[in-house]
Amino acid sequence: MSDAAALVPIARLTGIFGVRGELKCDPTSAGESALHAGSEYALSARPSAQRVSLESIRRHKSRYVIALAGVHTVEAAQPFVGCELYAERAAVHLEPGEYLDADLIGLRLIDASGKLLGEVVGIEHFPAQDCLVVGPQRALVPMVKAFIGAIDLEARTIAVGDLPEGLL
Repeated sequence: MSDAAALVPIARLTGIFGVRGELKCDPTSAGESALHAGSEYALSARPSAQRVSLESIRRHKSRYVIALAGVHTVEAAQPFVGCELYAERAAVHLEPGEYLDADLIGLRLIDASGKLLGEVVGIEHFPAQDCLVVGPQRALVPMVKAFIGAIDLEARTIAVGDLPEGLL
């Protein structure tokens, strides 16, 4: 793996599965494409992060179960519960119109006339849709076609349509 700036979170280890040290794994929607047996992952985005190798991965009902290399008991797996796995950004496959949170944070929200409405300071993931968190007031702008127009990563802007009165 290269520098930490290229690392993105792809999964969370949520618990122990069985008695052989396997772990329950909840990948992000983008991270699912980056999980492969034999690959190495970081446990944080820090340059000095501990690295782990994925020995195996399988689906069990509606989730993934993974085995880490050298982890074969419940006791050995326990310290990994709650950890996140990070992969190189290049390992994450995104469909057209899909973005990582890190891609959107810092972009400027502009209206049709180009007027600055605020800056994206975070992303919230809700069951109905994701929302941009905008400005110091942390206003939530749903990421739906009715509100979000063009996202231009090079220009660092998100063009929005007519937003409801008082949203920002």
